Amino acid sequence: MVGPHKRPTSEPVAVRAPGPRGTGGSGLAGDTIGNLRYHGGEEQAVYAYAREELDRWERELGRTLPNGVFGENLTMRDAAVDDALVGERWQIGAPGTGPLLEVSTTRFPCRTFAGWLGEQGWLKRFTARHRAGAYLRVRTPGEVRAGDTVTVVHRPDHDVSVSHVFRALTGEPELLPHILTAGELLDPLVRERALRRTGRSLA
Repeated sequence: MVGPHKRPTSEPVAVRAPGPRGTGGSGLAGDTIGNLRYHGGEEQAVYAYAREELDRWERELGRTLPNGVFGENLTMRDAAVDDALVGERWQIGAPGTGPLLEVSTTRFPCRTFAGWLGEQGWLKRFTARHRAGAYLRVRTPGEVRAGDTVTVVHRPDHDVSVSHVFRALTGEPELLPHILTAGELLDPLVRERALRRTGRSLA
């Protein structure tokens, strides 16, 4: 899991590219990554999750789920996080002050996440929902603050969403050729997995 349990803050937080996978940690200053082998680095610098999804899980689980409880760095409201396209770019706050982020992939739940939530059958339930949030690269550093606006400033010329990526790699292999149309905008490890499962090789 990405450094469980985040706590909301009203203070500005610096966001920058953290470095390569395996040695780079989180893209947010002061954040921690529990397992650098599987989490963090350039492709997973920032994790965003929809507040509406937390609200839905609150109703289903019958418990309060505060912002950050899923390990997300950005809890977003009124934003189509899971429908975001791979390679889509988000301006957080004002240009020149807030960071420019690029959607890279989705989150794949692990046993640490399940242990943190403590819910029976959590991995199966979370996976079945197909709404796991989005990881983002940092294209331009900056500071984020609670209440910042999020503006989509670029959408690539394909229709591969992070939800498609999640579904393709968690039980809907017929979507694998589709997600590969995102090309080099895909997280390299995701692209490698998709190519391997379709019997293809890197160009």
